[in-house]
Amino acid sequence: MKLIECVPNISEGRNNDIINSITSDLKSNANIHLLDVDMGHDTNRTVITFIGEPHHVINAAIELICKSHNLIDMRTHTGAHPRMGATDVCPLIPVTNVSVTDCIEYSKTLAVKLSNRIDVPIYLYEKSAKDHNRSNLADIRSGEYEGFKDKINLKDWKPDYGSSKFNEKFGCIAIGCREFLLAYNINLNTNDKKIATDIALDIREKGRLKRDKSRAVIRDEKGFAKRVPGKFKHCKAVGWYIDEYNQAQVSINLTNYKKTPIHKVFEEVRKQARKRGVRVTGSEIVGLVPKKSIYDAGLFYLKMQKKQLGVPEKDIINAAILSLGLNDIYKFVLNDKIIEYKIISKSRFPNFSLSSFINEISRPTPTPGGGSVAALGASLGASLSAMVSNLSIQKKGLEEHINFHNDRALKCQKNIAELISLIDKDSESYDKVLASHKMRAKTKEEKRLKTENIEKTTIGAVNTPLKVLKLCNSVISDSLDIAKHCNPNSISDIAVAAEFLKAAAKGASYNVKINSNELSNKLQQDYEHKTDYYLKDIEDSYIKILKITNDILQIND
Repeated sequence: MKLIECVPNISEGRNNDIINSITSDLKSNANIHLLDVDMGHDTNRTVITFIGEPHHVINAAIELICKSHNLIDMRTHTGAHPRMGATDVCPLIPVTNVSVTDCIEYSKTLAVKLSNRIDVPIYLYEKSAKDHNRSNLADIRSGEYEGFKDKINLKDWKPDYGSSKFNEKFGCIAIGCREFLLAYNINLNTNDKKIATDIALDIREKGRLKRDKSRAVIRDEKGFAKRVPGKFKHCKAVGWYIDEYNQAQVSINLTNYKKTPIHKVFEEVRKQARKRGVRVTGSEIVGLVPKKSIYDAGLFYLKMQKKQLGVPEKDIINAAILSLGLNDIYKFVLNDKIIEYKIISKSRFPNFSLSSFINEISRPTPTPGGGSVAALGASLGASLSAMVSNLSIQKKGLEEHINFHNDRALKCQKNIAELISLIDKDSESYDKVLASHKMRAKTKEEKRLKTENIEKTTIGAVNTPLKVLKLCNSVISDSLDIAKHCNPNSISDIAVAAEFLKAAAKGASYNVKINSNELSNKLQQDYEHKTDYYLKDIEDSYIKILKITNDILQIND
């Protein structure tokens, strides 16, 4: 799943009716997860945070901006925060399976679609900026709403999209892609704020002022103070004392957690604390955090501990929670703190108990059916393969293969997660086919739309089991590699994995066949060729695994 976050800032923080009206669609939108609505009375500004798949987020953002256009009049707006429009700024932030490059394109799509809906000046900023002088939001917003009436007429400030004429009621808007800002505090076993501040100066990108032996600030020939840069890029930090905790903290903002990950910052602060005779007791994440930042930290600490890496995702995250001391002050609750877990899962079957799922299959309903069962069978095969790699890491005499088995187990875990999601997707895709067949088709246009919808949903119903088949091929190939270098006591488990994967692949192929029967002959042939290719590859790996198994167990054919 691709996820992006959107954080529009609207120029209204006092009128509850207006704010509720603007956010009501987000609350009722099944495709959007509204994470936060932060109203500020003095700033007269509300920061709204929501998340979802890119196309849903873009559509929701357009509706929100259009509502603010209708309900907020900047001609009467006052507030402490700098602003230039009713929706002042609308950043898009990559969260899961989305690159910065992708998000830049999404921001441009948002700008184009918005300009087709309402006639307002639109500026691209941050990573989306077409002009370097517009990357900094403060530079764009300079002069604020009141100054834009004249500023917009300057050659250098022609909008990137939308109207080149100032919209007095709405003002202007900045749209762009920026990285996720991660707010992170590290706790010290002291109440001395000076120690925390001193550590902050050593780790932050800005660093500290350069001084001579007499502690006087050293300046360059132009009189500007020189600085000693800190340890980390993309890191802002200060030291403070929290009365509620009765301890000092190094308070940090990471503006790019991918390039400056939290575990590296945590370890550096531990090192700096020891130099000053104090120690780190733990840390806290303020607000929500992308799963990747915690997951990467978990992998880092498991490697340090020489533990197996190819374990379930939540085991890796738990390693991070324990190693970073995230329970030091408050309990770190995954479903409240990690964005991807905060989103309420709409999946049905993966959340069932095994007995409930089996019962659900046996009921007189078309879903879940063979496709979902094939995905489940493949996930079980992948799980056994991961288990064998993890057990082989512990086996004396196989030390040279530790990195190999960690790599294969990690790949298996990734495939397990995808296969589990396909249990649901298979049923969802076929439910859409059934719904398309029930569409009204009395007029010529209705018949055309129904025919198009049937073909579209049928292709979706074919592609899902085809994906299962493709994953079976990937997993059984990894299983063959594992079999060649595994703990021989676990070879029977690899053989069972191979049996499940072969059966799951064959089952998925039946679903590809039956669902593609409604498509054109050309499409049917394309799917048949792909199916044959994967089944042949899978059969080849399966035979090789059985040979290795038989050789170890000394079974005669």
